[in-house]
Amino acid sequence: QVQLAESGGGVVQAGGSLRLSCTVSGVPVRNYHLGWFRQAPGKEPEFVAASSRPGVATFYGQSVEGRFTISRDNPKRMVYLQMNNLRPEDTAVYLCASSTAALSAIRQSHMWSMGQGTQVTVSS
Repeated sequence: QVQLAESGGGVVQAGGSLRLSCTVSGVPVRNYHLGWFRQAPGKEPEFVAASSRPGVATFYGQSVEGRFTISRDNPKRMVYLQMNNLRPEDTAVYLCASSTAALSAIRQSHMWSMGQGTQVTVSS
């Protein structure tokens, strides 16, 4: 069973940067898509970014494309989310996730297993 442990959240001013990290255990990492969702209070999880099985592609949500970058390090069993030019609307709990879904379904939250999350708060 996959275990996902996020770190790196915090409070940052608008325009600032944060780097989230996630340790993946319990599964063969290179066989899984790894990604990030975010969830604001009272809302459904929103797709942020995904790194598909090694050597295929990366995907981004429309609201973060050009500002956020996802990367993975399979030997270290890690996935990262570099977030630049943060905005108050980026405030949410950020959830690390893993999946074996088809690429056509990669943005669908129900196709992923998610961690407990780390809070990111962007002040204006």
